[in-house]
Amino acid sequence: MGEVKLKATLAKEVSKSLVSLTTTQKNYALNVMADALVNQQSKIISANKQDLELGKENGLSKSLQDRLAINTQRIESMSEGLRQIVNLNDPIGELLEEIKRPNGLLIRKIRVPIGVIGMIYEARPNVTVDAVGLSLKTGNAIVLRGGSSALNSNQMIVEVLREALSSTDIPIEAIQLINDPNRSAVNEMLKLNCLLDVVIPRGGASLIQNVVRNATVPVIETGAGICHTYIDKYAQPEMAKSIAFNAKVQRPSVCNAMETLLIHENFAKEHFHSLAEKYRESNVQIKGNNIARNMVPWIENASDEDYATEYNDYTLNVKIVSNIKEALDHIHTYGTKHSECIVTENQKNANQFLQEVDATSVYHNASTRFTDGFEFGFGAEIGISTQKLHARGPMGLPALTSTKYVIHGTGQIKE
Repeated sequence: MGEVKLKATLAKEVSKSLVSLTTTQKNYALNVMADALVNQQSKIISANKQDLELGKENGLSKSLQDRLAINTQRIESMSEGLRQIVNLNDPIGELLEEIKRPNGLLIRKIRVPIGVIGMIYEARPNVTVDAVGLSLKTGNAIVLRGGSSALNSNQMIVEVLREALSSTDIPIEAIQLINDPNRSAVNEMLKLNCLLDVVIPRGGASLIQNVVRNATVPVIETGAGICHTYIDKYAQPEMAKSIAFNAKVQRPSVCNAMETLLIHENFAKEHFHSLAEKYRESNVQIKGNNIARNMVPWIENASDEDYATEYNDYTLNVKIVSNIKEALDHIHTYGTKHSECIVTENQKNANQFLQEVDATSVYHNASTRFTDGFEFGFGAEIGISTQKLHARGPMGLPALTSTKYVIHGTGQIKE
């Protein structure tokens, strides 16, 4: 039996025992793992340095290096993420609905674990910790397959977490990491219907589409983040510039960072030049349509391909539009249903935007950078679902559960 099937089998076998774990048992394990990450951080940082060195040798972009990098602050953040999950309500066993039938049957709908989650993701090692924490809190086993660029980091993180579990009531087999860096390992996971209950891809568009197109295991699709901010004619200037700058520059490598800025022509005439200069001071490369280039001659031309690109870097598209309809049409054409923002003091325009934009998260006068499980009060997240079934938006604990009907009778039979 190969590595992928063997580890998925081990996870499946142990998942049966996770269902009966108490909240106290799960929370204790999460706290022990949180302590272990901090106590063993030197090992993790050392392993991460190996990945970073290999990444530089292989030409890994600076934005991906940023995603990959681990330091003391990020380890503390990972640890804190686990502790936040401890403080969240355990959804398992939650009563969602209760029905008393005329024949005396009492029907209860409750939350239950999904079973075994397959997680396929790219450069960010913190996803390893978040996925483990959320899965174990919801009574699920997890099979992880991270990107090859983070292999050493993920191996050490999982080693630390499994060692910590050995002193708890959760068996270490509940966490499995696929070490095989070949794409064939991913493709094998996608066909393990008898062992994996769901697969969640998290990464770039090519990874996600490969999973969606080839999986026979059910998939919760997380999407690429081509996010837009539309500065309306009626926007408050300083607010608009602050939001637009934050959405791009605060951390460009993440999926909720803005990739295209849409600006009403009236606003642009007075404020685009100063905003463009502010971006240039932060080394942001700007590409724009003809109107934008006429206003700021040093910016480059934006093509249809540019508008369809998730840069995850210091590159920004700008399009000057004549009205809100043009902005909405652009988002409809190029958006990935992730996060979209309008900055305006006009409530009618705000309502139109919020109603007509089809995305997991739509913002009025706030940066798209808030589309995040932590910022939404969910604690850590396992991804941001851009599909419409089962879960949508940042996926916290409830998204990793299914439901079960429990029926109590007093001897009823069907006539």
